Amino acid sequence: MRFLHTSDWHLGRSFHRVNLLDAQRAFLDHLVATVHAERVDAVLVAGDVYDRAVPPLSAVELYDTTLHRLADLGVPTVMISGNHDSARRLGVGAGLMGRAGVHLRTDPATCHRPAVLSDEHGEIAVYGLPYLEPVLVRSEFGAERADHTAVLGAAMDRVRADLAERPAGTRSVVLAHAFVTGGVSSDSERDITTGGVAAVPAEIFDGVDYVALGHLHGCQTVGERVRYSGSPLAYSFSEEHHRKSMWLVDLGPGGEIAAERIDTPVPRPLARLRGKLADLLADPKLERYADAWVEATLTDPFRPHEPMAALAARFPHILALAFEPEAAPDDPALSYARRLRGRTDLQIAEDFVAHVRGSSPDHRELAVLSDAFDAVRADDTRTERP
Repeated sequence: MRFLHTSDWHLGRSFHRVNLLDAQRAFLDHLVATVHAERVDAVLVAGDVYDRAVPPLSAVELYDTTLHRLADLGVPTVMISGNHDSARRLGVGAGLMGRAGVHLRTDPATCHRPAVLSDEHGEIAVYGLPYLEPVLVRSEFGAERADHTAVLGAAMDRVRADLAERPAGTRSVVLAHAFVTGGVSSDSERDITTGGVAAVPAEIFDGVDYVALGHLHGCQTVGERVRYSGSPLAYSFSEEHHRKSMWLVDLGPGGEIAAERIDTPVPRPLARLRGKLADLLADPKLERYADAWVEATLTDPFRPHEPMAALAARFPHILALAFEPEAAPDDPALSYARRLRGRTDLQIAEDFVAHVRGSSPDHRELAVLSDAFDAVRADDTRTERP
């Protein structure tokens, strides 16, 4: 059976001040064309269909049109909710849509009930594990701890138990939305850290033939059978060097895997430029970025006069401007944001306590801080639900 694995559409998202709806529409046109041209048997969408819990109407209409086009081709779609989606809203009408071949999996309690597809070699059980917020689903799975490894492990135990009851030779696919150890993140993914640990081991998915992952925006292979498709478009300048694509996956009669990357349309290249304003305006090597979306970081010791206007004359599509004056590494004038870059919420809170009190928090205090952050994230998730 041939699958097209995609994820992280983030319909309704903008790139800085640029509305990406036309670029997202071009991608989905490309997806439907690929399904037809490559004779795809089923489409796998591994979460973050929308960019927020209550998406704009234009994004909902694009989603609806795309599912109708896939249904008209007679190609089943299996789709899960991600951490950006409202699982309840995305799952409305799932029963009716399933009759048309669109299998929505947004309820954690039913993650062990697969969409069963078939080819000339037999049945394939496709399990959809929506994003599992540990604090909210711990009781559902009877997990020992409220962390990602515990709840995702419990969900996979249910999947393996169901698979064991199926006829011998049944092949299996799992869709999941998670941060798996070995994956490389970017700046555009929302933090899902819980209890100080976001990543889960790839071994948690042992026992299935293919794992279609979502959440990380770079296309990557965690293992032969465990892959991220990545987002079809760049959603931050940290994705400057990403090759955006989907996975075309052939699942053989004995569970063999062959995967090929299918590139997605690029609306405009990205460029991150750094240097003094005069150099950025004069360097002939930078002419190739005249048509790119540009992020410029100026290193002038003093802020130049109207730098954005000057840069826009050469780079008409410049979207972001930052100032990082050249200074010694220990210069106390380094910006607060720069000092916090790459640090988790818990690490920042730990540093704050140490700065104010003069000593770092002990293990008990760290546990209190961690629980507080988990409670805030859980509350944020609840407020997204109707």
